[in-house]
Amino acid sequence: MPQFAANLTLLYPELDFLDRFAAAAHDGFTAVEYLFPYAYAPRELRSRLQAHGLQQVLFNAPPGDWAGGERGLACLPGREAEFRASIGQALDYAAQLDCPRIHVMAGLLPAGDEREALYPTYRDNLRWAAREAEQQGIELLIEPINTRDIPRFFLNRQDHAHDIIQDVGAPNLKVLMDLYHCQVVEGDVAMKLRHYLPTGRVGHIQIAGVPERHEPDVGELYYPYLFSVLDALGYAGWVGCEYRPSRGLQAGGTSAGLGWRPSSR
Repeated sequence: MPQFAANLTLLYPELDFLDRFAAAAHDGFTAVEYLFPYAYAPRELRSRLQAHGLQQVLFNAPPGDWAGGERGLACLPGREAEFRASIGQALDYAAQLDCPRIHVMAGLLPAGDEREALYPTYRDNLRWAAREAEQQGIELLIEPINTRDIPRFFLNRQDHAHDIIQDVGAPNLKVLMDLYHCQVVEGDVAMKLRHYLPTGRVGHIQIAGVPERHEPDVGELYYPYLFSVLDALGYAGWVGCEYRPSRGLQAGGTSAGLGWRPSSR
C-alpha cells in the first residue's frame, strides 16, 4: 500500500497554515509536503512537525517572484546568482526540517524564447545545485507540469525530464512524477509508471483527480488500479496528496473527502 503525505498548501484550506499540521495528523497522515516554508521560521515549522509526529518529505525551492507570476528560476539566463541564493536558502531549511528532498521549479519560457536556447542554463544550474545538495545528502527533484495550469512552463513531459536527468548525470537529481500533470499532458499513466519507476530515477509521486484536480476518486484516472501498479513495482517512496478538496473551504471538508485512501476502506 502506498504511503501518503498530506500537501498542506492545498489540503485543509479552511484552517490557518500552521493549524493544518494538527489536522493532517488527526486524519492519520504521518508525513507532509507543501509548496514553500519561507514565510515561517524553521524552528516554528519544526515544532509543529515534532508536536504531531510528522515527517517533512518535500517542499519547493524559492521560485522567484511567485506573487508576480514567476514559477522558478532554473531555466532563466541572467538569474544564476539569484538561483544559487535560492538553493542555499532551501538547503538551510531542509537541514533544519530534516527534509530529504527539494523540488526545483524550472521556470517559465520568456516571451520570444524557445526551450532549446534556455536549456544550457537549466542544465548548468541543476548540475551546480545537485552538487550542493549532495553535500547534505539531499535529493533534488524536477517536475514536468502541464501548460494548461502553468502556461509556458519549461518542463512538461516525463521523457524530457528523464533525458535531463541523464544529461546532468547527478545521482541525487530525480523526477517528481505528478500523475495529474502526466495525465493532462500525455496519458498512458500506468505504462509510464512501469517504464520509469524501475529506473530508480523517480524520487516522489503526487496525485489528484483529473481534470478538476479534486480528490483522486473523481475523474478520469482510476487510482485504485494505479496504487496496485505502484505496489506491484515495489515503489517505497511517498505519494503526495496535492489536490484541491472538492468541498473547498467547508469546515472538515478535507477530512470528509478522504474516503479514497486504501487504509480508510
